[in-house]
Amino acid sequence: MPEASAARQEGGARPRSVALVGPQGSGKSTLFEALLAAAGGAARRSSADIRSRIMGTEIRLGHGAYLGDPWAVIDTPGSVEFAYEAACALAVCDIAVLVCEPSPDRALAVAPLLKQLEEGGIPTIVFVNKIDTLGEGRIRDTLAALQPCSKRPLVLRQVPIREGEQITGYVDLVSERAYRFRKGQPSELIALPAGMRDREAEARGALLEVLADHDDGLLEKVLEDAAVTPEEVFRPLHADIEKGAVVEVMLGAAEQNSGIQRLWKALRHDGPNPLVTASRRGVTPEGEPLVQVFKTQHTGAAGKLSFARVWRGPVKDGQQMGGARIGGITRFPAGEATRVPEAETGDIVALGRLEGAATGATLVAGGPAPEQLSFPQPPEPVYALAVTTEDRKDDVKLSGALQRIAEEDPSITISYDGVLGQTVLHGQGDIHLGNALQRLAANYGLKLNSAHPRVPFKETIRKAVHQHARHKRQTGGHGQFADVKLEIEPRGRGEGFLFVDRIVGGAIPKKFIPAVGEAAEEACKKGPLGFPVVDIAVTLVDGQFHSVDSSDMAFATATRIGMQEGLAKADPVLLEPIDHVTVTVPNDYTASAQRLLTGRRGQILGYAEKEGWPGWDEVEALVPQAELHDLIIELRSLTMGLGTFRRRFDHLAEARGPVHAAAAAPAAR
Repeated sequence: MPEASAARQEGGARPRSVALVGPQGSGKSTLFEALLAAAGGAARRSSADIRSRIMGTEIRLGHGAYLGDPWAVIDTPGSVEFAYEAACALAVCDIAVLVCEPSPDRALAVAPLLKQLEEGGIPTIVFVNKIDTLGEGRIRDTLAALQPCSKRPLVLRQVPIREGEQITGYVDLVSERAYRFRKGQPSELIALPAGMRDREAEARGALLEVLADHDDGLLEKVLEDAAVTPEEVFRPLHADIEKGAVVEVMLGAAEQNSGIQRLWKALRHDGPNPLVTASRRGVTPEGEPLVQVFKTQHTGAAGKLSFARVWRGPVKDGQQMGGARIGGITRFPAGEATRVPEAETGDIVALGRLEGAATGATLVAGGPAPEQLSFPQPPEPVYALAVTTEDRKDDVKLSGALQRIAEEDPSITISYDGVLGQTVLHGQGDIHLGNALQRLAANYGLKLNSAHPRVPFKETIRKAVHQHARHKRQTGGHGQFADVKLEIEPRGRGEGFLFVDRIVGGAIPKKFIPAVGEAAEEACKKGPLGFPVVDIAVTLVDGQFHSVDSSDMAFATATRIGMQEGLAKADPVLLEPIDHVTVTVPNDYTASAQRLLTGRRGQILGYAEKEGWPGWDEVEALVPQAELHDLIIELRSLTMGLGTFRRRFDHLAEARGPVHAAAAAPAAR
């Protein structure tokens, strides 16, 4: 890639960025600390401090320099419930490090991330962390378990050196040098152990075969079985990683500081220049300064912070961006906030007080961007909680706080159901929304009650009735008089409400008939079972009026009386919403997912392989909405956290079997 190399030389030591992603428990936060320490940061926290740190729920940003090259390092949450944070970081980084454990049994946990990185075309290095726990296992088995999760070839960069059951170091397959791990220190260069020569030659041959597929010069040497110099491997390896053709696999143990320097050198050599990344994202090098916000934080006294990638710089403090003036630029050397006067192309910084700039927004100097760069869409919600304030005086404060919470985390959405009288938070799981409630309490002083959202049950009728209703009241002046005869009958499911006027001969003047129709529809807002009535037809067939005492109000009152009495006689029945649910799981768990759905009164429609996801299935079913509240919790429990689902309303059906009392309870504060 000559253009990439030219851009690299032209850019010099431009700031670059790496995002650390991986499943929860893989050791990303430990790696984050180790990388910053090796890049001139403060002393690392002790392992006890790291273990005691609360599970990360937001990205962490740190800055450092390795061998003179400036870097931003982004640590992302590992929990699947906070996966959108990781997706936002990946949208702006130059290269990703996917952190995983060496056990082949844990390989499936990284499949969604490998797929996401592949679809985004993001240059990737897999860092097999905790290599000291490999024991008698083989790294080739780990690689074999990971490869089916990615269409891109995974190329092993290092092979471990084993002494008994202990992993004591590694051989670098490019330089053909051997290193011994030293706890808390950089690895020590050693002579290649004699017993490692055959294994090293085998692994290096596999690496060269993959790289030769994209490099004719290297292919010729491989076919001739000629010696290949390290430089002849570095060049195609860098090119293939930069264009996303291969994924480099490296080894280490972040807690022991093992493999950190070698990972930094790989990042420095193979991480794309920010101009190359900008070009991949569709940003031209010429033009006004341009930034993209990938994270929003409200920090109390410090105000709003917009974490942003500078695609074109420089950006200066006090400058107008997207119609708002920047109120401070913050970098995070060794993870500590420091104000700086400006940020250059490639920088990732926090911009202060950019009001109106939402997460994902593209901003240019002086005004709105002519077009928005692509940005990940928030995932569909799979869990919900209804919330109320303990003190009604906090209701106004709650509205503003929820708006800010949703601005900070677009994967949280807020809805208000006026019929059921509930404010509902929608998100990615109980931990996700529980974290939002904690932030509402800590940052805004809101004491909230939460509960399962009530299900929007409806009701209808099974039989037709004829109902006569009269309203007559005599007062000192004009009285009130109206007489109506109604036919109330069921309609087909989904056909809604229908009012029919069959008055003949002027039994009721035409001017009063609209009031009858409106009152009949109004009466359907709450039926005899306490829920909205749907799919009925109301026909006005006859009635009487008084030339003086009749009015719109009188006929509306008579209609409401008739509807209340008639609906109660028409064999009312409760209807529950049924959703079309599509569950996505690895195919080892397909049968478990089907049992889970049928156990929740679900009707299985079928299953098939998920398109573009070998080894994954999609199970489709019709499931009562009342059964879906905690489905995601049980589904993840059954599938190592990998299962998910999407849903859409399908139809209303007569409620059968157990209906949760809390879900069916009428609206109450």
